[in-house]
Amino acid sequence: MRIRTRLLLMFLLLISFGFCMLVYWITEELGPRYLATMEESMVETATLLSSLLETQLKEGNLDTRNLRATFKRANAKEFSAKIYELTKQRLNMRVYVTDTKGIVVFDSDDGRDEGKDYSRWNDVILTLRGEYGARTTPSFSDDPKRATLYVASPIKANGEIVAVLTVCKPAESVLLFLATARRQIIETAILAALAIFALGLGVSLWVTRPIERLTRYAIAVRDGQRVAAPQLGRSEIGRLGNAFEEMKDRLEGKQYVENYVQTLTHEMKSPLSAIRGTAELLAEDMAAEQRARFLENIRAESRRIQDLVDRLLQLSSLEMRKGLREVEEIDLADLVPEVVESMEPVLRATEASVWVEAESPMVVRGERFLVRQALANLLQNAVDFSPQRAKIHLSLKRRQEDIEVRIRDEGPGIPDYALDKVFDRFYSLGRPGTGKKSSGLGLTFVREAVLLHGGQVRLENAPEGGAVATLILPCASTSAGPAGLRADA
Repeated sequence: MRIRTRLLLMFLLLISFGFCMLVYWITEELGPRYLATMEESMVETATLLSSLLETQLKEGNLDTRNLRATFKRANAKEFSAKIYELTKQRLNMRVYVTDTKGIVVFDSDDGRDEGKDYSRWNDVILTLRGEYGARTTPSFSDDPKRATLYVASPIKANGEIVAVLTVCKPAESVLLFLATARRQIIETAILAALAIFALGLGVSLWVTRPIERLTRYAIAVRDGQRVAAPQLGRSEIGRLGNAFEEMKDRLEGKQYVENYVQTLTHEMKSPLSAIRGTAELLAEDMAAEQRARFLENIRAESRRIQDLVDRLLQLSSLEMRKGLREVEEIDLADLVPEVVESMEPVLRATEASVWVEAESPMVVRGERFLVRQALANLLQNAVDFSPQRAKIHLSLKRRQEDIEVRIRDEGPGIPDYALDKVFDRFYSLGRPGTGKKSSGLGLTFVREAVLLHGGQVRLENAPEGGAVATLILPCASTSAGPAGLRADA
C-alpha cells in the first residue's frame, strides 16, 4: 500500500473516530443540560407563585381564588409565539398546591386532582421537610419523552410552612429544541470533518509528492535512463535528491557501480523500516512523552539515512581501504542500547524483544559509523530470521584483550550448505515464512568493517537452536600498534 494511501486512511480513521466520539459526547450531554435549564426556570416560577400566595394568606389560611382565576384566563387566552422552530399556542404548565398533610387543595388543571393525597410524592414530602423538592415521573409509560418534571416551593406564614406549591412541565417541551440542536451539531461536525480531511489530503500530497518524484528518478537511474534530477527545493527530501544526483554523477563509469547502489539500497532498508514502524505506532493513543520519543526516533533515522547517502563514496571504497580514518573511542555498552532503540519499531512489528547482557565499560577504538552499522546489520539479520514474539539475546563480554558481541536468534538456524557462504557478496537465504531474500550485502559489509578494525566475525548455529553471530573487536587499551587496527594517514 502506498504511503499516501496509508496516510489518508489513517487520517480518515482518526478523524471519523474523533468526531464520532465528540458528537456522541455532546449530544448525550445536551439532554441533561436542556432539562437542567428547564428545571432552573421552573424553580423561579414556583418561587414567584408561592411568594404571590404568601401575600394572599388570611390568618394563615390559603386563598387560591386569584390564582385559580389567573390560570383560567391564561388557559383560555389565545396567543402565538414563534420560538425558533417551535410555535407555542397554549399554556403547557400545571400548578397544584397541597396543604401540610399533602392533600391537594388547588389544581390548575380544572381542579383535576383536588382532594387527592400527594403526601408520598418527593416534591411534596421533601419540601415539607424544608428540603429542595423535585421529581421526574413518567406520565403514562417508561418513555422518557412522556416524563413530567415537578419542582416545588414552600408557602410560609410566620416562618412556618403552611402549604407547598408545585410547578409541573412535560419534558417533551424541550424535545424539539434538543432535536434541532443535535441535528445542527451533527451537520457542523460532518462539514468540519470534510474540511479537515480535505486539508489532510492536501498535506499528504504536499509531503508525498517529492518522495514519489525522487522514487521515479531513482527507478529511472536504476534502469539506465538519462534523466535530470527533480527540483525538490531545500527540504530534507531536496537534500536527499541532491545527494542522489551527486552520487550518480560520481558513480557513473566506475567499476563497482552496481555494488555501490545495492549497498545503499540495503543499508537504507533498516532505518526506513524503523521510520515506517514508528509512523504506524504514532497513530495509536500514547503518552506525550512516548510520542515525543518516537518523533525523535523518526528524526534520528532520517538523519541516519542522510548520513548513509553522504558516506556512500566512503563505503564504496571500503574493500580497498587499508585502514580506518575517523578513529575514536567507542563504548559498546552505550552503543548497543542505541542500536536496539533504533530497531524498536521493527521489533514491535514482529513483537520481538532483545535481551541485552552487558558489562560496562566496553571500549574499542574505531569508526563509530562502521561499528554501529555492523551491529545494526547483525541485529536486523537476527530479527529477519526469527519468528513472531522471538527473544533475541545480545551479550557483551570481555575476552582477555578482546570484546565479544554475541547475538543469538530463535530462527531455524543456517543450513549446512550455507555456513561457508553467508558472508559472500550477494548471497542470501530466504526469510522464514515469506521466502524473500535480501540483497546479500549486509553481512559482507559487516565482514569488511570488522576486518578493517582488526577483528573477527562469524555466524554459526547455536547448540540450543537458532543462529548466533559473534563479533570480536580489540579493546581500546590493546587496539593500537602493529597488532591492532590500522589508521590511514
